[in-house]
Amino acid sequence: MLNFRPNVIDFEASGFGEDSYPIEVGVVLANGEKYCAIIKPASSWRFWDEQAEQIHGLNRELLYTHGKPIEVVATELNAFLANRVVYSDGWVVDKPWMSRLYYASGLQPSFYLSPLEMILKEAQMEIWSQIKAEVIDHLLLRRHRASSDALIVQETFARTKQLISSIGCSVD
Repeated sequence: MLNFRPNVIDFEASGFGEDSYPIEVGVVLANGEKYCAIIKPASSWRFWDEQAEQIHGLNRELLYTHGKPIEVVATELNAFLANRVVYSDGWVVDKPWMSRLYYASGLQPSFYLSPLEMILKEAQMEIWSQIKAEVIDHLLLRRHRASSDALIVQETFARTKQLISSIGCSVD
């Protein structure tokens, strides 16, 4: 399973606190297929953090003008990810944002969200930051957006797995 690439999901949000909500989702599948959507906030979702906006570069006007309704995003994610396990490198924040999205849509996810740490080896974790920086430089993905972040995580996973395999660390 040396060439294994996980399905990866990433969310951007209105902020970092308990009142924050998802504003963008990006997914990259093991086969390279991608899904990305800007999410139009529910009427009850009002919290906004200017610092978060500075990080992801998405403002409220863009969400209301170009965002997809919550029900559409949840339905599209369910179709795209049906019966798959999808991994997050920020599970502690992505899981609540995903839950908030699905609760507001009235739907249930058709997929299972798991922490990336469940499939990472300790040797991969030790070199993760360095390899991730190299991936960002190589792919020229400097913007902090959901689809870019998902691709960076997936590629970093693949490269760290390949690297630890080449130096003789157990990867299975």
